Amino acid sequence: MGNPLPKLENTELSEKILPNHIAIIMDGNRRWAQSKNLPSMFGHREGVQALKKITRYASDIGIKYLTVYAFSTENWNRKKDEVDFLMFLIQEAIQNEFEEMHQNNVKLSVLGFYEDLPAPLPKVLNDAMERTKNNTGLKLQVAINYGSRAEIIHAVKEISKKVQSGEIKTEDIDSDLISKNLLTKNFPDPELLIRTGGEQRISNYLLWQSAYTEFYSTETLWPSFDSKELDKAIDEYNRRHRRFGV
Repeated sequence: MGNPLPKLENTELSEKILPNHIAIIMDGNRRWAQSKNLPSMFGHREGVQALKKITRYASDIGIKYLTVYAFSTENWNRKKDEVDFLMFLIQEAIQNEFEEMHQNNVKLSVLGFYEDLPAPLPKVLNDAMERTKNNTGLKLQVAINYGSRAEIIHAVKEISKKVQSGEIKTEDIDSDLISKNLLTKNFPDPELLIRTGGEQRISNYLLWQSAYTEFYSTETLWPSFDSKELDKAIDEYNRRHRRFGV
């Protein structure tokens, strides 16, 4: 099934297998704030700090790909003031954390229909991706205005155009072709999908890509998710025997 997975260099986990690609559903920001009698915006801000720490740690231990769910196509249904704040927070986080991310050799990409986001966010995201495109370290993919069903529909439309133009034939359509027309075409499928906050659902996230992914759920709310929690997820991943549907 491809190249052997790399091993962790961390001395405590040196015998563990490190997933090549980890995907995370960052759930629990609002509940974290509520538990402390704070407005939800405080939870979202702490969530940004948690992402910063996890990105740094993932890079340090040698994870090659990290995909995080920041804003879904369904999140537009939240209250307008919360959506507006999240748009502001994403822009602020990119601008404030960019230099450290760039210095740490992280390559940023955005997963989703981010061109439809309110200005100036698309330009901010494009600029950050352009400036990190030659970085060779951790590849961080942030899902913004992303929904897996919309992604699959987009891929089907792209393939249909190619069939109509004569570029490909109907019999050429297979799983590899579909994968090559998804927004994640430059990323391998994740080996491990982590959901924080205790929920047991995928929430329209990487549906095609997660066909054989190991799912790990933790009660820990995202703002409290740290390197020790990530180590627990990797430990659990190592206890499983991946069958790839067999």
